Amino acid sequence: MSEFFQALLHYQFLQYALIAGVLAAIGCGLMGPYVVVRRIGFIAGGIAHSVLGGMGVALYFGADPLAGALVAAVLSALLIGWVRLHWHTGEDILIGALWAIGMAIGILFISRIPGYQADLVSYLFGNILLVPERELWFMGALDAILLLVVLVWHRQILAVVFDEEYARLRGLPVTFLYLLLLVLIALTVVLLIHVVGLILVLALLTLPAAVAGQYVHSVARMMAIATLLSIFLVVAGLAMSYGPNLPPGPAIVLLTGMAYLVSTLFSRRRR
Repeated sequence: MSEFFQALLHYQFLQYALIAGVLAAIGCGLMGPYVVVRRIGFIAGGIAHSVLGGMGVALYFGADPLAGALVAAVLSALLIGWVRLHWHTGEDILIGALWAIGMAIGILFISRIPGYQADLVSYLFGNILLVPERELWFMGALDAILLLVVLVWHRQILAVVFDEEYARLRGLPVTFLYLLLLVLIALTVVLLIHVVGLILVLALLTLPAAVAGQYVHSVARMMAIATLLSIFLVVAGLAMSYGPNLPPGPAIVLLTGMAYLVSTLFSRRRR
């Protein structure tokens, strides 16, 4: 680990990677507790995997792949939310379909681009060491949006997360708030693309929040603990992967999974 922190002082790409990891961790800490408490991890996974379609189309037409990812994530979130609220059935089938269709479209379009294998691997498993400065600003803007919406709408979103019927009886705009929550999750998925890739998004989004939920029962405290834990895990994963020259994304997720398992065993023994 000392080798990583020494290199951090000299190499700009490592500094950018660290900043990107911290920005992504903030998004995870803010949105992860909502996902865990509402138990919509499968929805978050569906949104994440459908994003590859938007990225593939954007790359094929020479546009910014993150812009394509953002559009695909938001559209998928709105479609899943609309079906969930109005059809009251078939939600799992739709998510599975979007999951498969998005991945297939992305792979097909990326396969038409020369050198697509490297691009595909980086999108699936992350390329945090290759984050350019302009995308750090993009990630910072997404974090600012997430933080602003949470500060303004936290109580209302919380009411919908815990009890939709109660929120509706109180006169809250349940449809708007639920769709807003899914859009926020979609923004977080886009934040995580560079860090751990599309396949491993769900682990970093949910596991730190799940660990926090084992020790506190306030969603606000879950957010604080999950954010700090996510930052620690991202930094530790980067440091551990640097020396052996391992892929940082899988290393971060492996460390996150181990932290969850250890915490679960400890909390069960404590009870």
